This record gives sequence, C-alpha cells and structure tokens, in this order.
Amino acid sequence: MDVLAERAAIDAAVSGKTICTLFADAVEKWSDRPALHWKSNGDWETLTWRGYRDLVAAVTLALRSLGFGPGQFGLIMARNAPEHVIADLGIVHAGGAAISVYNTLAPEQIQYVANHSEATVAFAEDEGLLEKFLAIRPSTPHLRHLVLVRGSAPEGVMTWESLLAKGHELMEAEPKSFEQSWRGVGPEDTVSLIYTSGTTGPPKGVVYSHNNILWTLESVQRFWEIEPETLVSYLPLAHVAERFTSQWRGIHLGHEVWLCPDPNLLLPFLLEARPTLFVGVPRVWEKLMAGLQAGIAAEPDESKRHMAQGALSTSISAYRLRHEGQPVPPDVAAVVERATPLFTLLRSKVGLDRCATAITSTAPCRPEVHEFWAALGLPLYEVWGMSELTGPATVVPMDDHQAPSIGKPMPGVEVRLGEDGELLVRGGNVMVGYYKEPAKTADIIDAEGWVHSGDIAEHGPNGQFKIIDRKKELIITSAGKNISPANLEALAKSSPIIGQAVAVGDARNFISVLVVLDPQVAPAWAKARGIAATSMAELVEHPLVIEEVRRALTSANTHLSRVEQFKRFTILPTEWSPESEELTPTMKLKRRVIHSKYQPQIEAMYSNPPGGHAVDPEREAG
Repeated sequence: MDVLAERAAIDAAVSGKTICTLFADAVEKWSDRPALHWKSNGDWETLTWRGYRDLVAAVTLALRSLGFGPGQFGLIMARNAPEHVIADLGIVHAGGAAISVYNTLAPEQIQYVANHSEATVAFAEDEGLLEKFLAIRPSTPHLRHLVLVRGSAPEGVMTWESLLAKGHELMEAEPKSFEQSWRGVGPEDTVSLIYTSGTTGPPKGVVYSHNNILWTLESVQRFWEIEPETLVSYLPLAHVAERFTSQWRGIHLGHEVWLCPDPNLLLPFLLEARPTLFVGVPRVWEKLMAGLQAGIAAEPDESKRHMAQGALSTSISAYRLRHEGQPVPPDVAAVVERATPLFTLLRSKVGLDRCATAITSTAPCRPEVHEFWAALGLPLYEVWGMSELTGPATVVPMDDHQAPSIGKPMPGVEVRLGEDGELLVRGGNVMVGYYKEPAKTADIIDAEGWVHSGDIAEHGPNGQFKIIDRKKELIITSAGKNISPANLEALAKSSPIIGQAVAVGDARNFISVLVVLDPQVAPAWAKARGIAATSMAELVEHPLVIEEVRRALTSANTHLSRVEQFKRFTILPTEWSPESEELTPTMKLKRRVIHSKYQPQIEAMYSNPPGGHAVDPEREAG
C-alpha cells in the first residue's frame, strides 16, 4: 500500500472518533482492570478503568455547572498524579481543551499562557503551585475559577473534593448528562494546546484536534502493533512525548500506567512497576547505564566482577559486528548466550527485566549508550517527532534495528529531504497550527502541507533516516566551516563523569567546550579515587578531574577533523537539570540561554592569555 492509500485508510479508520469515544471504548473493554497506580502517603493506590470514568464524569459535570464548555480552555499545573489526567479528561469531556503547563514556569510565564489562551479554569496540585496563580489573578481576567487539588484552599478557590462532590451529585440527578456532554464533542474540535518551551520570545501554542490524536495513534499502532503494556509516566505531561505515550496511547491500548511525580524517583518506581514498555530520553538511559556500570565496578568479589565485565564486553563486540553486517563468531555468540541470565539480572537492578520495548526519543543518543543496552538484550528503538507532528513521525522498525537512526516514516506519513537536507513531513499527524499565530504557522507549514522540521537528515540503509544536524544550531567558524555541535558533544561525553557538554565556536577560529559534571557519577568517581571534595566547585578544580575531562576530549578529537577538534575547555561548577535555566523539561540544551549565561567563561577561552584548560597543553605551548 502506498503512503497516500495508507493515509486514506487511516482517515477512514478514525473517522468520527474522538478522545471521548476512545475513553468510552476503553472503559467498556477493560472495566475492572487497573488503569492508574500512584503512591499516596507511602501506600500504593489503584484506579480501575470504571473508577477512572466515574471521576472524569464528576469533573466534567462540575465544570459544566460552572459555565465551562465548548471552545474554552482549562489549565493544569500538576505533577504526574491521577488528578492531572482526570482533570484533563474532565475538561475535554466538557467540550473544552486542556493545557498542561510546566511546574517550573514563573508566574509571568503562566500569565502569558493564561491570557493567550483565555483559559477560564485552572487546576493547581498544591498550595505552592496555587500561589503562582494567585499572584497573577488580578491580571488574568478570563481565569474565573481556581481548583486546588491538595491542601487548604483560601477564599475564592475551590477544592478538588468539593468539585468532585458537586459532580457526583449532578451525576446522580441526571445519569445521562455525562454521555450527553461528551457526545457533543467532534473530531475537529480542539482537544489540547501544548505550549512549546521556546528559548527566545513567548512560547507558541500547538493546536491539536481530536482527529490529530486519533490519526497519530492509529498510524503508530499500524507500525508497531502492541498489546496493553505496563509503563511508568515520569516525563512532564506538559510535553507531547509523555502526553502521547502514557495518556492518549494509554487510553487507546489499555496501558497500566504507574504515575511517578518526580523524575528523581524514577528508579524506585521502575523497580516497583517493572514496566514492559519504557520511554527514556537519552539522559535517562545514560544515568541508568552509569548506575549499572558503577554497580558492576563496585562488586567486591573479583571473579564475579571480571565475569560480568567480560560478558558485557563480549556482548558489545557481538553487537558491533552485527551492526556492521559482519558474522558473529560461534565462540563469541556462545559467551553471549550463556550470559543471558546475567544480563536479565542486571536489567532487574533498574526494574527493566520485563521490558520488551525500549524507546529513546527527543534527542540524539550516544553510540556507546546504544551499545550498552543492546548488549544487555534491550536495544533502544529511536522515535523521532516534534510537538508540531502530534509527537511521533518516524520509528525504527522492530525487525530492522539500526542506531543511530530515526527509522522510517509511520504509515500514512510522507517524509522527504529538502534541497538543503532539511527533513520535511506531511500527514494526518500535522498540527492544526499555532494558536492565534497564522504567520508563524505559515513559517513552519508550507502551502503544500509540509512541516519544515529544522532538522538536517540523510538517507540510511533500508529506507531509514539519520539526523545529522539541527539547521539553526550549526557552528560556523571564522573560516566559514559549518560544524554540527550535537556530533561534537556526543563524542565529548565519553567519560561517565561528564553530564553535559556544549560546543562553542561560532565566528571563532577554533572549537571550545563548556563541561558540566554529572552530579551523581562525578562525586562517586572522585570518592573512589580518594578525592576529598566537599562541593562541585572544589571538584571541578581537582587535577584528576581536569585530567579525566582532558582524556575524554582527547579521545573525542581522534574522531574529528582538525577544524572540528576541541582546543580548550571550561568545567563549570554548576548542576544542570530540568529545573534549571539551561535545560528544557525533556533535558534538551537551551543553547541561547547557555551562551548568554556563560558568556564570560566563553570569552575567556578566546582571550589572551586564554582561560579554562588546554585539551593538548603541549601542542598549545608549541
């Protein structure tokens, strides 16, 4: 079937459907099965699909009684908690559209989203998040109702309990009113806005229709036909990756979702849930890998330690041979086969022993990370997409694992390369547009319906694509050489103590790099070497740490052309996280912010005498 025929088939399959019809089908099919798990006061709680529906119905009817309905927007500022997704579906079943906002936003940023969308209701998870809404209340005239999920509500703010009580009362009085409400929702109605976290200027609100979501769900299921899975929801629900995977696809396929309210608690949640499907951003896969490597290195029994390291090394060698299309010698294959129980045991240390589908997304994943997980029997499958494409657009096929690769277009999705190699995408997954921004919509979606992604790609084997650059992030040296910072940074992070690396050199005569140490791995690495540092500031000045970073960068330089090689580096005494200014909530680098914030350190590396450290002191001295 060609791509246009596939698109027509998907159009027909989802015709007339909405998130509301999908949810009704889920409740009918999986009524008493667990839908959501979460922790409350130290104890695990579970909500069945029927219980989920009853709470959504209560929120829907309570909102309708407040005058909320079609064409209106509701804001949700909460962690990954059951009330978050219940409020979302309540807003949608009332005929409105839900907007999840990042918990890290400042009051003025929330004010922008509230006024831009003219949201009429907002849910805040706790008193701390409510304070942000109270601070902007005088300047958000459309925001008529505030609901506090947990805590003591001040005057003029509703509690979650009172909202539910009102909804249950209305449901008892008019049992058919909930269905009447959601039956009025149509496929072309707006289901959500997702505000992209821009590094400059106000964020843009990506508009999704119900049809966008249903179409994309149907397409990805035709590519990867999976059954109901167990998964952990831990990335922000304000980001399309989590919203699509755990919420919308969870409803579509009946996933059993464990809600983790804080990414720092991910490991204990993984150990408890033991998911069968897991989506990780590259940084998460790196941290889990570093934890396992540290555990193996700390094994006190020398024979066990050497056995594990030897088996892992052999399995990585086998993966590299397969990756290059070479045969794996029988003796190597036999070692890997015998080590399978060990690899399962190692995966169980991070709760991934039952995981059959491991996905990496949102940013490039380093080759050694791919090698490590594939060696453990858990190859990482790349999914590429963007908010403007309702999440996914290309996927690595299960029967043709390649890395690095973003895979093939999903059914019904057209992908081609522009004249400059830019990845262009067209399909039913393309957003409706940017809310109230027709000019910006026209900048990214051309007259023929192609989304201009901003990513530069090339063709790989078997119809797969590979991202090689980001159009707006190229470093152009003073000699006019175009250099991809992402490639350099991936190589720079070959040492486990390096958490983040940012290559700089735009309009300069050589490449330098800002380095941030991994806040978990670096102190443990230092302690194992007898380094008595009490702070990150002390650690970055220690000669052994400087030498380890130099070693990693020297190794990186062996893979780079002369003009691309790192000449100087500065180790910053800071920690970057999704709560800090330097990273987005999905741990992507905010380059403009970093370049602005660390401008003095960058300038110093190009001064005379230069600041920071030389990668090759002898060559520089010569």
